[in-house]
Amino acid sequence: MPPRRTIGVIGGSGVAGVLDDGARTLHRVATPWGAPSGPIEEGHVGGVRLLFLPRHGPGHTIPPHRVNYRANVDALVSLGAEAIVTVSSVGSLREELPPGTFVLPSQFVDLTKQRPTTFFDGGKVYHVSLADPFCPDLVGSAVEAGRAVESPFAEGKCYVCVEGPRFSTRAESAYFRGFADIIGMTLVPEVTLARERATCYACLAMVTDYDVWADRPVETAEILATMARNTERMGRLLRRLLPSLAHEPTCACARALDHAGV
Repeated sequence: MPPRRTIGVIGGSGVAGVLDDGARTLHRVATPWGAPSGPIEEGHVGGVRLLFLPRHGPGHTIPPHRVNYRANVDALVSLGAEAIVTVSSVGSLREELPPGTFVLPSQFVDLTKQRPTTFFDGGKVYHVSLADPFCPDLVGSAVEAGRAVESPFAEGKCYVCVEGPRFSTRAESAYFRGFADIIGMTLVPEVTLARERATCYACLAMVTDYDVWADRPVETAEILATMARNTERMGRLLRRLLPSLAHEPTCACARALDHAGV
C-alpha cells in the first residue's frame, strides 16, 4: 500500500488556519448526492496535500441535521483524500472530562433519527463492519501528536451522536451517561460513510461544556468561548499531526468492502 499523499479535514472555519502560506485552490464539487457544505480549499501542510471542508458551511449556516454528509465525504474522496480527519465540538458526560479536554472516541452509539446514513441505497448490497469504527493508524498518530504538543487526548471513549440541533433534557443526559462519555451531533453518518468509501477516518473531539446532567443548562455562549480558547491548541496539534500521516498505512481501512458485499 503506497504512502498517503492527500488528507481531507472536516471542521470549523478555524481549521483552515493550519494551511501553509502559498497557493491555494477552491474546488466547487458536484456529487450524485448534491453539493457539499461549501467549496473545498486545497493547500499544503508540511508537504502533505490538504483538502479542507467547513462542515457547517461558510459562516456556520448549516445545522447538524441538515449537513449533506454523503456529499461531503464523497467530494473529499473524489478529490483524492486517502484519509479524513475531523474536528468536532462535544459535550462531556463525565466529571473527569472537563471543558477544554481533547478526546479520541473509540466507539459510538447512533441516536440520530432522519439522516441518510449510507451510500448503498439500492443495487448491490454491502454490510460494512463498524466493530472498530475509527482508523487505528490515524488514532495512533493523533495520540503521538497530542503528547508532542502537550495537548494529550483522553482515549478510548464512547461518543453518543444525537440529532440536534437542540440540547438534551436532563432525563436524556442522565440516560446517556449510562453508556457514553461524550455527546455530539455530527459524528454520524460521517464515520459510517468514510468506512463505506474504504477511507481512513478519525474524530478529534474538543469538549466545550458539561452536558445538562451537571445541573447547569448548556449555553451557546459558553461553547463558543471554549471553542475560541481551543482553536490555537488544535491548530498546533493539526500542524504536527497532518504531515505525520504521509506514511504507508498499517490499517485495513482500504479493504473495508472486500468481504462486505452480498
